[in-house]
Amino acid sequence: MRFRTVAAASLALLLTGCGSGSWVSDHGTVFKGTTGRTVPVELTSGQRFSLAVPAGGTGWSLADHPDPVVASYITEELDGGTAYFVFNAKQKGQTQVQLRDCDPCEGAPAGEAAFQITVK
Repeated sequence: MRFRTVAAASLALLLTGCGSGSWVSDHGTVFKGTTGRTVPVELTSGQRFSLAVPAGGTGWSLADHPDPVVASYITEELDGGTAYFVFNAKQKGQTQVQLRDCDPCEGAPAGEAAFQITVK
């Protein structure tokens, strides 16, 4: 009997998506990027935001993390043909995030998108 209770509780946690890298229900303010262009992103401290790129190609990845004092990375999600990289704005400052379209990158990437983040 005790085993069933523990098993049921474990299953409930698994289904609700608890844990690192789990699906988030709020992408926050979405900023759409395109290959070869730098997108300006202006935020206030504490604001959740996503950097979004079309999910076609070989696979988008975070080429470099932002300055953790300015913005913190939460997770990456694929939803409806769009890759979302979700962050929280932290303290005032500027940082840049670059996304790279390749999996794995052995040569030149298929594309890159850059975002200039400013937290006010």
